Amino acid sequence: MVSLRRTGLALASFLVLSASASAADYRYDTAYSVSLGILPIARLTFRTEVKNDRYEISGRFRSSGLVDIVREVSADSSVSGVFAGNRLKPDLYRLDYTSGKKKSHYTITYGNGSAIDTKVEPPPKPRPQSWVPVTDADLKSVLDPIGALLISGDGDVCSRTLPIYDGESRMDLVLSPVGNAPFTAGKARGEAIVCSVRYVPVSGYKKGRKDIEYLKSVTGMEIWFAKTATLKLYAPVYAKIPTRYGTVHVSAEAFDG
Repeated sequence: MVSLRRTGLALASFLVLSASASAADYRYDTAYSVSLGILPIARLTFRTEVKNDRYEISGRFRSSGLVDIVREVSADSSVSGVFAGNRLKPDLYRLDYTSGKKKSHYTITYGNGSAIDTKVEPPPKPRPQSWVPVTDADLKSVLDPIGALLISGDGDVCSRTLPIYDGESRMDLVLSPVGNAPFTAGKARGEAIVCSVRYVPVSGYKKGRKDIEYLKSVTGMEIWFAKTATLKLYAPVYAKIPTRYGTVHVSAEAFDG
C-alpha cells in the first residue's frame, strides 16, 4: 500500500477532535474507521483532555485485516500545549511508529508557533542526492500533524493552506471549497462543509518517489468539516484519499455535533 507514514498526514491530520477553549476540565473520546474501498484496513482512536489552559490529545492507529497480512502498522502519538485566543498552540509532539519490525520515534518541540527542535530515533540513514532537505525557514509557523485541521469557527474553513511538519517531512495541504454535504456519525447528523485537498511536498522527501509523485498529482482528495457543539470549532467527520491501490475512506463513528 501507499506508505501509511506519508499519507498518514492525510489520515492523522484528518482525524482528530479537540477540546473546548474554556477553562473547564474536559475529556472526549472519539474513533474513526479506515477502509480501502469496502475493506476495513485500520482504526483510529483519539482522547482529548483539557485542564485549565492546558490540553493534550493522544491518538492510536492500528492496522487490521489485509494490511496486517502484508505488514502490521501501528502508531501512538500525542500533542500537548496551551490555549490562546481560542486556538491551540502546541509545545510538544510525539510519535511512536511501527511498520513490521521497523520502529521509529519522533519528538518535536515547538516555540512561538515554529518547530525549534526535532529528535528522531534511530537517527535517519544517510540521505541520497535526490533528497530535499528541511531548512530552518521551512520550520517557521508550522502546524503539528494532530491539531492541524482543527479550524476556528470565525473564518472560511476551506480557503486556506495548512503548513505541516511531522518530524521528517514538511508539506502543505491546500484546501479549497467544494460545497456542502449531509453526514452521519453515530447519533450525530448534520451538514458538513466539503473541502478539496491538494498535497504539496515542501521538503524532507526524496525527489521522484512514486507515492510522493502520485499524491502531488492526484485529484479527488477531500475532507469534510462539521462544527462541534462543545468546541465551537470545525473538525473532520470524513476524508477521502485516492491512492494507487484504491480510495481510502476515513469516517467518524461518533461526533460532538
